[in-house]
Amino acid sequence: MTGQAEVRLQVVWNRLLAIVEEQAQTLMRTAFSSTVREAGDLAAGVFDRSGRMVAQAVTGTPGHVNTMAEAVGHFLERFPLDTMRPGDHFITNDPWLASGHLHDITVVSPVFSGSRAVALFACCCHQVDIGGLGQGADGRSIYEEGLQIPPLHLARAGVLNEDLLAMVCGNVRMPYEVRGDIISYVTANDSAARQLLALLAELGAEDIEQFAEAILRRSRKAVEDAIGALPKGCWRHEIRIDGYDEPIVLRAALTIGERDILVDYQGSSAASPFGINVVLNYCLAYTSFALKCLVAPEAPNNAGSLAPFRVSAPEDSVLNAQRPWPVSARHVVGLMLPDLVFGCLHQVLPGGVPAEGASSLWNPQITGGGSLISEMDGENAASDLAEFSTVIFHCGGTGARPGKDGLSATAFPSGVRNVPVEVSEAISPLVFWRKEYRTDSGGPGAERGGLGQVMEIGTVEAAPFAISAMFDRVDHPPRGRSEGS
Repeated sequence: MTGQAEVRLQVVWNRLLAIVEEQAQTLMRTAFSSTVREAGDLAAGVFDRSGRMVAQAVTGTPGHVNTMAEAVGHFLERFPLDTMRPGDHFITNDPWLASGHLHDITVVSPVFSGSRAVALFACCCHQVDIGGLGQGADGRSIYEEGLQIPPLHLARAGVLNEDLLAMVCGNVRMPYEVRGDIISYVTANDSAARQLLALLAELGAEDIEQFAEAILRRSRKAVEDAIGALPKGCWRHEIRIDGYDEPIVLRAALTIGERDILVDYQGSSAASPFGINVVLNYCLAYTSFALKCLVAPEAPNNAGSLAPFRVSAPEDSVLNAQRPWPVSARHVVGLMLPDLVFGCLHQVLPGGVPAEGASSLWNPQITGGGSLISEMDGENAASDLAEFSTVIFHCGGTGARPGKDGLSATAFPSGVRNVPVEVSEAISPLVFWRKEYRTDSGGPGAERGGLGQVMEIGTVEAAPFAISAMFDRVDHPPRGRSEGS
């Protein structure tokens, strides 16, 4: 490639990154849910005509980004590109095709130049409510966990599918917010499409295919070269976590080949009757993220750089649950996978791998209002408090890092932000009486883990509320490395 072509490719790459980041920021500025607006629980990206993710926004979570990378291909199987029309948008929250549970909605939108589709944009965001029991682990099948939306047209030729939206809004507790969120996904994808078309016009290019091919080829080579420099062999590790009704064992065998890495989860616990199961798509997402963090952190995250990472997990295990196993709280187990993979890589890269951290988000679903009957003081009086449902995102500390302490009250590996107390109190009747670091909770060591946090939550006038508290690592706390506690 000539020097001029190199410069041109770098300019295109930078512009694509800017476009998808603006797409993500549009989501955060137009979303109705605090999960997207405040926590950044989302993904945004641009895909080539064959459905390969070319670039993703920095803002977002690995669970959303890397499952979205797989999901677009499923959309194209159901809706081939040559059947799409300008103004079409497509939607699903199928856990096995997209992000692993019903609370995440993925929207895919083709970009047209004239009558020809030249690219696709996709976004995936967390919904505050999707009906059913609400987000939590109590459901015994996917059918109890909320409304399932198979891959469908969200809009045809620019006209929203109001029948679909009416059905969705008729099955959720917060219809105004849910509808507003879904419209924001369309807005973000349309805005990104306009920016991409402007870029193509400047370049005099018909589509992004030639640029995508070069970007994906280079990204893959960077990862393959990094793998090639690692020792070859197989390394094993296991961790034990609290689970729901009984502890769960996660086992991994990591095999480094000449140009790829396979992580096999044979021997992990069977699927749980409670909603903490992980689908293979989500398992792949956080496994790939963990590998990329340590093997090739500087390589762009796209279809090229993800291709050398492969995952295998037994069907009907907790890491490859099949329909209709419940999966609503899949993050409780799925967010442990980087710690498990890091345990393997610690044997390959001694001294260069972070210790285990809190890992699993604490994101309780909190509901209340007139329909919730108080049992305080033996009374059965209904509260006159308005109906509400909200989700708050918080986390403990990260594990100690090579040469540094861990980060306090920071979500890793998910990367979402703590939802500010002021925001939660402004949009709901919650009151946060206490929120502070938990002293010395990171443990002793040359480098210490980050601190966890202590929170006390109530409601105005002490009105009753229900909480679905999803968390782990109480009975089986994170472990240090190199004999750290």
